[in-house]
Amino acid sequence: MFKILVIDRCYFTRSGMESWLNQNDLFPASFLVTALHNLMLAREHIVQWQPDLVIADLHGFKNEIHHSQQLASLFSACGEDTQVMLLESGEDAQLSEIYAQFRVKTTLLKTAPLDTLAQAIDALVLARPVRAIPHVATPLLTKQEEKVLTLWMEGRSNQTIAAKLSINGKTVYTYKRNIRMKLGMGNRFTPFLSLPESSN
Repeated sequence: MFKILVIDRCYFTRSGMESWLNQNDLFPASFLVTALHNLMLAREHIVQWQPDLVIADLHGFKNEIHHSQQLASLFSACGEDTQVMLLESGEDAQLSEIYAQFRVKTTLLKTAPLDTLAQAIDALVLARPVRAIPHVATPLLTKQEEKVLTLWMEGRSNQTIAAKLSINGKTVYTYKRNIRMKLGMGNRFTPFLSLPESSN
């Protein structure tokens, strides 16, 4: 069984890829698929979970990627054992230069035919040895923690997050503490260190 991590901003792409990759009659190997929509969480997930293949649309995160060090961190987390396939929703010369820096070999547009995509995935995962792993993967963050992190990254206050998720303000504080511990954040400002400065 091979572990695949899908990184994409689009919910429909993430859920569609999970469903498509789990069709037993389509691929010769079986997959355990996890999908994320947050680059910082994706990097930590790669470190902890060590997927065999990462399929990412980084074009959708272009507004969050302000220098190549952010991508370097993501690609270095993959190491030599994790294959990377970029399944992009657009073309961008600046991102292409960064990909070349990190020797990303497999890049396809999302408009590529499914059989082309399936062949590329087969080639990447079958080049790796099969690992015996449990059928259930424990996510790094709970669903509620992911919701809190998303709202936190948007700059929402604890009170706003509490109201939006129908929870107590102290519970938001506890979720944030747990998120910082799980993601190895040094302090409460860590998620914002790579965000763009507002032009006010």
